[in-house]
Amino acid sequence: MRVLVVEDERLLADTVAEGLRRLSMAVDVCYDGAQALERIGVHAYDVVVLDRDLPVVHGDEVCRAVLGSGGVARVLMLTAAAEVEDRVTGLGLGADDYLTKPFAFAELVARVQALSRRARPALPPVLEGGGVVLDLPRHQAARDGRFLPLSPKEFAVLEVLMRAEGAVVSAEELLEKAWDEHADPFTNAVRVAVMTLRRKLGAPGLIETVPGAGYRFGS
Repeated sequence: MRVLVVEDERLLADTVAEGLRRLSMAVDVCYDGAQALERIGVHAYDVVVLDRDLPVVHGDEVCRAVLGSGGVARVLMLTAAAEVEDRVTGLGLGADDYLTKPFAFAELVARVQALSRRARPALPPVLEGGGVVLDLPRHQAARDGRFLPLSPKEFAVLEVLMRAEGAVVSAEELLEKAWDEHADPFTNAVRVAVMTLRRKLGAPGLIETVPGAGYRFGS
């Protein structure tokens, strides 16, 4: 899952981003609305966590830009204002959900996960195939009842492959969805993650390499 966190309180933004990364999400961070507009124009996000009161470009304008981009991104708007009128206005702009500061991180995670499921064709929060059970809310994976000790990136790669439902996923797409904007496009990180993931999944193999195209998860 690819998430953009837009928040001018740097400590809050960085703390939220780090917490989401620990849950295998690819997270980009920016601290004003102008930076957010640049990111939205380059990357395809599943969810945008957006502070409403942003410097340079207001969060309302960023929200409109997300809606006008033609992508699938859902917007979780953050605000320090608790009045009903503010929440109604934010939702009226097209935000999909609203969270008032201060908030519990667990609630933010639950809302991000719920929105991500709405950003693509509906799939259950627990993915299954080939004896593998990937529980996204609990961030746990198992095969044939055996717990899989996956790293955050391995978990993210497995999620992308399983969500594809048998379709081939290119290395570029895996890099886009499981890594953040700082990933080197020429890195071998995808190949290494797939290699270690295969080892942890065990036999019989479930991840097929499709020469010249990418990878496919099959049962």
